[in-house]
Amino acid sequence: MGLSWQQGPLATRAVGRFLVLDPLPRRLLFAEPLRRRMRVRFAGKWVADSEDVVLLHEPGRYPVAYFPIDNVMPGTLQRLEAVTMHRDLGKTAWFSVRAGDQTAPRGAWQHTDLPNYASELAERVAFGWRAMEAFYEEEERIVGHAADAYHRNDIRSTSRHLVVRVGDRVVANSHAPLVLYESGFAPRWYVPRADIDESALTAVDGQTFCPYKGLASYYDVAGVQRGAWSYREAWPEVARVRDLVSFEPDKVRVLLDDKVLELEPGQQVSPHGVDRGLDVDEITPTVLDRAEQ
Repeated sequence: MGLSWQQGPLATRAVGRFLVLDPLPRRLLFAEPLRRRMRVRFAGKWVADSEDVVLLHEPGRYPVAYFPIDNVMPGTLQRLEAVTMHRDLGKTAWFSVRAGDQTAPRGAWQHTDLPNYASELAERVAFGWRAMEAFYEEEERIVGHAADAYHRNDIRSTSRHLVVRVGDRVVANSHAPLVLYESGFAPRWYVPRADIDESALTAVDGQTFCPYKGLASYYDVAGVQRGAWSYREAWPEVARVRDLVSFEPDKVRVLLDDKVLELEPGQQVSPHGVDRGLDVDEITPTVLDRAEQ
Protein backbone atom coordinates (compact mmCIF):
# COMPACT_ATOMS: atom_id res chain seq x y z
CA MET A 1 0.00 0.00 0.00
CA GLY A 2 1.20 3.47 -0.64
CA LEU A 3 4.89 4.14 -0.96
CA SER A 4 6.51 0.87 0.11
CA TRP A 5 3.75 -1.76 0.27
CA GLN A 6 2.54 -4.18 -2.43
CA GLN A 7 3.59 -2.66 -5.80
CA GLY A 8 4.44 0.87 -4.59
CA PRO A 9 7.62 2.55 -5.87
CA LEU A 10 9.75 1.46 -2.89
CA ALA A 11 8.32 -2.06 -2.70
CA THR A 12 10.38 -5.05 -3.79
CA ARG A 13 7.65 -5.86 -6.36
CA ALA A 14 7.28 -2.31 -7.68
CA VAL A 15 5.24 -2.20 -10.87
CA GLY A 16 7.30 0.73 -12.19
CA ARG A 17 10.96 1.69 -12.06
CA PHE A 18 13.16 4.71 -11.46
CA LEU A 19 14.68 6.05 -14.67
CA VAL A 20 18.29 6.33 -13.54
CA LEU A 21 21.59 5.32 -15.09
CA ASP A 22 22.69 2.89 -12.38
CA PRO A 23 20.44 0.32 -10.72
CA LEU A 24 19.12 1.34 -7.32
CA PRO A 25 19.57 -0.91 -4.29
CA ARG A 26 16.90 -3.59 -4.06
CA ARG A 27 15.83 -2.23 -0.68
CA LEU A 28 15.23 1.48 -0.23
CA LEU A 29 14.06 2.95 3.08
CA PHE A 30 12.49 6.39 3.18
CA ALA A 31 12.12 8.59 6.26
CA GLU A 32 10.20 11.86 6.34
CA PRO A 33 8.70 14.27 8.87
CA LEU A 34 5.07 13.42 9.55
CA ARG A 35 4.22 17.12 10.06
CA ARG A 36 1.22 16.17 12.19
CA ARG A 37 0.83 15.97 15.92
CA MET A 38 0.65 12.33 16.94
CA ARG A 39 -0.15 10.87 20.35
CA VAL A 40 -0.04 7.36 21.79
CA ARG A 41 -2.44 6.13 24.47
CA PHE A 42 -1.86 3.13 26.71
CA ALA A 43 -3.76 2.05 29.82
CA GLY A 44 -5.85 5.22 29.56
CA LYS A 45 -2.82 7.51 29.64
CA TRP A 46 -0.96 9.50 27.02
CA VAL A 47 2.49 7.91 26.86
CA ALA A 48 3.84 9.91 23.92
CA ASP A 49 2.88 13.25 22.41
CA SER A 50 4.88 14.88 19.64
CA GLU A 51 4.79 17.31 16.73
CA ASP A 52 8.17 15.98 15.61
CA VAL A 53 7.34 12.44 14.48
CA VAL A 54 9.35 10.80 11.70
CA LEU A 55 7.61 8.27 9.49
CA LEU A 56 9.67 5.33 8.20
CA HIS A 57 8.66 3.61 4.98
CA GLU A 58 10.30 0.20 4.68
CA PRO A 59 9.72 -2.25 1.80
CA GLY A 60 6.97 -4.71 2.59
CA ARG A 61 5.86 -2.97 5.79
CA TYR A 62 3.25 -0.44 6.79
CA PRO A 63 4.64 3.00 7.73
CA VAL A 64 6.05 3.21 11.26
CA ALA A 65 6.01 6.37 13.40
CA TYR A 66 9.15 7.22 15.41
CA PHE A 67 8.87 9.60 18.37
CA PRO A 68 11.69 11.63 19.93
CA ILE A 69 12.55 9.97 23.24
CA ASP A 70 12.14 13.36 24.92
CA ASN A 71 8.46 13.32 23.86
CA VAL A 72 7.76 10.04 25.69
CA MET A 73 6.38 10.40 29.20
CA PRO A 74 9.02 9.77 31.90
CA GLY A 75 8.91 6.27 33.38
CA THR A 76 7.05 4.82 30.40
CA LEU A 77 9.91 2.83 28.86
CA GLN A 78 11.65 0.00 30.68
CA ARG A 79 14.58 -1.32 28.68
CA LEU A 80 14.79 -5.08 28.22
CA GLU A 81 17.85 -7.25 27.73
CA ALA A 82 16.62 -8.31 24.31
CA VAL A 83 18.57 -6.86 21.37
CA THR A 84 17.85 -7.77 17.76
CA MET A 85 19.44 -6.79 14.45
CA HIS A 86 17.60 -4.86 11.77
CA ARG A 87 18.97 -5.72 8.34
CA ASP A 88 19.36 -2.04 7.39
CA LEU A 89 19.36 -0.11 10.66
CA GLY A 90 21.56 -2.21 12.94
CA LYS A 91 21.06 -3.06 16.60
CA THR A 92 17.55 -2.66 17.95
CA ALA A 93 16.84 -2.35 21.67
CA TRP A 94 13.45 -3.37 23.03
CA PHE A 95 11.36 -1.87 25.81
CA SER A 96 8.38 -2.73 27.92
CA VAL A 97 5.83 0.06 27.97
CA ARG A 98 4.32 0.78 31.40
CA ALA A 99 1.41 2.98 32.39
CA GLY A 100 -0.52 2.66 35.61
CA ASP A 101 -0.65 -1.02 36.50
CA GLN A 102 -0.40 -2.25 32.89
CA THR A 103 2.67 -3.38 30.96
CA ALA A 104 3.14 -4.16 27.29
CA PRO A 105 6.24 -6.39 26.94
CA ARG A 106 8.30 -5.49 23.87
CA GLY A 107 5.85 -2.68 23.23
CA ALA A 108 8.47 -0.30 21.85
CA TRP A 109 11.87 -0.33 20.21
CA GLN A 110 14.81 1.90 19.32
CA HIS A 111 17.60 1.53 16.77
CA THR A 112 20.72 2.15 18.86
CA ASP A 113 23.58 1.73 16.39
CA LEU A 114 22.32 3.52 13.32
CA PRO A 115 24.44 3.94 10.19
CA ASN A 116 25.24 7.53 9.32
CA TYR A 117 22.74 7.57 6.48
CA ALA A 118 19.84 6.89 8.90
CA SER A 119 20.49 9.72 11.36
CA GLU A 120 16.85 10.88 11.12
CA LEU A 121 15.93 8.00 13.44
CA ALA A 122 18.53 8.74 16.10
CA GLU A 123 17.19 9.11 19.66
CA ARG A 124 13.75 8.03 18.54
CA VAL A 125 11.47 5.22 19.63
CA ALA A 126 8.62 3.43 17.88
CA PHE A 127 5.61 1.81 19.55
CA GLY A 128 4.02 -1.46 18.53
CA TRP A 129 0.68 -0.54 16.99
CA ARG A 130 -1.35 -3.35 18.51
CA ALA A 131 0.58 -3.31 21.76
CA MET A 132 -0.75 0.17 22.46
CA GLU A 133 -4.31 1.19 23.21
CA ALA A 134 -4.63 3.76 20.44
CA PHE A 135 -2.84 6.29 18.23
CA TYR A 136 -4.18 9.74 17.46
CA GLU A 137 -3.49 12.55 15.03
CA GLU A 138 -4.71 15.61 16.89
CA GLU A 139 -8.09 14.47 18.32
CA GLU A 140 -8.87 11.76 15.75
CA ARG A 141 -8.01 8.13 16.22
CA ILE A 142 -5.89 6.58 13.47
CA VAL A 143 -6.55 2.89 13.02
CA GLY A 144 -4.64 0.06 11.38
CA HIS A 145 -1.24 1.72 11.10
CA ALA A 146 0.28 5.16 10.71
CA ALA A 147 -1.44 6.91 7.82
CA ASP A 148 0.47 6.73 4.54
CA ALA A 149 0.21 10.07 2.76
CA TYR A 150 1.02 8.32 -0.53
CA HIS A 151 -1.87 5.90 -0.30
CA ARG A 152 -5.02 6.83 -2.14
CA ASN A 153 -8.16 5.30 -3.61
CA ASP A 154 -9.61 6.59 -6.87
CA ILE A 155 -12.97 5.26 -8.02
CA ARG A 156 -14.21 5.53 -11.59
CA SER A 157 -17.47 4.52 -13.25
CA THR A 158 -17.27 2.62 -16.51
CA SER A 159 -19.51 1.06 -19.15
CA ARG A 160 -17.16 -1.88 -19.71
CA HIS A 161 -18.77 -5.30 -19.67
CA LEU A 162 -17.92 -7.40 -16.63
CA VAL A 163 -19.10 -10.99 -16.28
CA VAL A 164 -18.45 -13.37 -13.39
CA ARG A 165 -18.86 -17.12 -13.89
CA VAL A 166 -18.53 -20.22 -11.77
CA GLY A 167 -18.53 -23.10 -14.20
CA ASP A 168 -21.48 -22.54 -16.52
CA ARG A 169 -23.30 -20.33 -14.04
CA VAL A 170 -23.36 -16.58 -14.60
CA VAL A 171 -23.06 -14.98 -11.17
CA ALA A 172 -22.77 -11.35 -12.29
CA ASN A 173 -23.33 -9.51 -15.54
CA SER A 174 -22.83 -5.76 -15.53
CA HIS A 175 -22.27 -2.84 -17.90
CA ALA A 176 -21.97 -0.46 -14.94
CA PRO A 177 -19.26 -1.72 -12.60
CA LEU A 178 -17.06 0.65 -10.64
CA VAL A 179 -13.30 0.28 -10.71
CA LEU A 180 -11.26 1.12 -7.62
CA TYR A 181 -7.64 2.10 -8.18
CA GLU A 182 -5.75 1.70 -4.90
CA SER A 183 -2.10 2.64 -4.47
CA GLY A 184 0.12 -0.37 -5.03
CA PHE A 185 -2.71 -2.67 -6.13
CA ALA A 186 -4.11 -3.82 -9.42
CA PRO A 187 -7.54 -2.35 -10.21
CA ARG A 188 -10.45 -3.94 -8.35
CA TRP A 189 -13.87 -4.14 -9.98
CA TYR A 190 -17.02 -3.64 -7.89
CA VAL A 191 -20.43 -4.76 -9.14
CA PRO A 192 -23.84 -3.31 -8.17
CA ARG A 193 -25.99 -5.90 -6.45
CA ALA A 194 -28.72 -5.37 -9.05
CA ASP A 195 -26.36 -6.98 -11.57
CA ILE A 196 -25.61 -10.01 -9.38
CA ASP A 197 -27.44 -13.28 -8.91
CA GLU A 198 -27.41 -12.98 -5.14
CA SER A 199 -28.66 -16.54 -4.72
CA ALA A 200 -25.06 -17.49 -5.61
CA LEU A 201 -23.67 -15.55 -2.65
CA THR A 202 -23.49 -17.06 0.82
CA ALA A 203 -22.27 -14.78 3.60
CA VAL A 204 -19.50 -16.36 5.68
CA ASP A 205 -18.08 -15.61 9.10
CA GLY A 206 -14.93 -13.56 9.48
CA GLN A 207 -14.18 -10.03 8.46
CA THR A 208 -10.96 -8.24 7.64
CA PHE A 209 -10.08 -4.61 8.19
CA CYS A 210 -8.68 -2.05 5.79
CA PRO A 211 -7.46 1.21 7.36
CA TYR A 212 -8.59 3.03 4.22
CA LYS A 213 -11.95 1.41 3.44
CA GLY A 214 -13.33 -0.18 6.62
CA LEU A 215 -14.52 -3.72 7.37
CA ALA A 216 -14.78 -6.22 4.54
CA SER A 217 -17.41 -8.97 4.65
CA TYR A 218 -16.91 -12.15 2.62
CA TYR A 219 -19.02 -14.53 0.56
CA ASP A 220 -18.78 -18.01 -0.82
CA VAL A 221 -19.71 -17.81 -4.50
CA ALA A 222 -21.66 -20.76 -5.86
CA GLY A 223 -19.67 -23.02 -3.57
CA VAL A 224 -16.30 -21.32 -4.10
CA GLN A 225 -14.99 -20.35 -0.67
CA ARG A 226 -14.55 -16.63 0.01
CA GLY A 227 -14.69 -15.79 -3.67
CA ALA A 228 -16.07 -12.28 -3.14
CA TRP A 229 -16.17 -9.45 -0.64
CA SER A 230 -18.09 -6.27 0.09
CA TYR A 231 -17.58 -3.17 2.22
CA ARG A 232 -21.13 -3.06 3.54
CA GLU A 233 -20.45 0.18 5.44
CA ALA A 234 -17.57 1.60 3.43
CA TRP A 235 -15.98 4.74 4.81
CA PRO A 236 -16.91 8.07 3.19
CA GLU A 237 -13.62 8.25 1.31
CA VAL A 238 -14.77 5.23 -0.74
CA ALA A 239 -18.52 5.58 -0.27
CA ARG A 240 -19.20 4.88 -3.95
CA VAL A 241 -18.37 1.18 -3.48
CA ARG A 242 -20.50 0.87 -0.36
CA ASP A 243 -22.35 -2.48 -0.44
CA LEU A 244 -21.10 -3.31 -3.94
CA VAL A 245 -19.41 -6.69 -4.45
CA SER A 246 -15.94 -7.45 -5.80
CA PHE A 247 -14.88 -10.91 -6.95
CA GLU A 248 -11.53 -12.66 -6.56
CA PRO A 249 -10.17 -13.35 -10.07
CA ASP A 250 -7.99 -16.18 -8.78
CA LYS A 251 -11.03 -17.99 -7.35
CA VAL A 252 -13.84 -17.35 -9.81
CA ARG A 253 -13.77 -16.55 -13.53
CA VAL A 254 -13.96 -12.79 -14.06
CA LEU A 255 -14.16 -11.47 -17.61
CA LEU A 256 -13.77 -7.81 -18.52
CA ASP A 257 -14.76 -7.10 -22.12
CA ASP A 258 -14.33 -10.85 -22.70
CA LYS A 259 -10.78 -10.83 -21.33
CA VAL A 260 -10.15 -13.11 -18.36
CA LEU A 261 -8.75 -11.23 -15.36
CA GLU A 262 -5.98 -12.81 -13.32
CA LEU A 263 -4.59 -11.92 -9.92
CA GLU A 264 -1.34 -10.04 -10.42
CA PRO A 265 1.82 -11.32 -8.69
CA GLY A 266 2.27 -9.88 -5.22
CA GLN A 267 -1.37 -8.92 -4.84
CA GLN A 268 -2.27 -11.36 -2.08
CA VAL A 269 -3.18 -9.42 1.05
CA SER A 270 -2.54 -10.57 4.60
CA PRO A 271 -5.73 -10.08 6.63
CA HIS A 272 -5.53 -6.96 8.78
CA GLY A 273 -6.91 -7.44 12.28
CA VAL A 274 -8.71 -4.86 14.34
CA ASP A 275 -6.64 -2.66 16.64
CA ARG A 276 -6.42 -3.48 20.32
CA GLY A 277 -9.36 -2.14 22.30
CA LEU A 278 -11.17 -0.98 19.17
CA ASP A 279 -14.88 -1.67 19.18
CA VAL A 280 -16.04 -2.92 15.80
CA ASP A 281 -18.85 -0.36 15.94
CA GLU A 282 -16.17 2.32 16.08
CA ILE A 283 -14.93 1.42 12.60
CA THR A 284 -18.27 0.59 10.98
CA PRO A 285 -20.40 3.70 11.49
CA THR A 286 -22.74 4.73 8.73
CA VAL A 287 -21.42 6.94 5.96
CA LEU A 288 -23.61 9.76 7.26
CA ASP A 289 -22.29 9.37 10.80
CA ARG A 290 -18.67 9.52 9.64
CA ALA A 291 -19.32 12.49 7.39
CA GLU A 292 -20.69 14.40 10.35
CA GLN A 293 -17.75 13.63 12.65
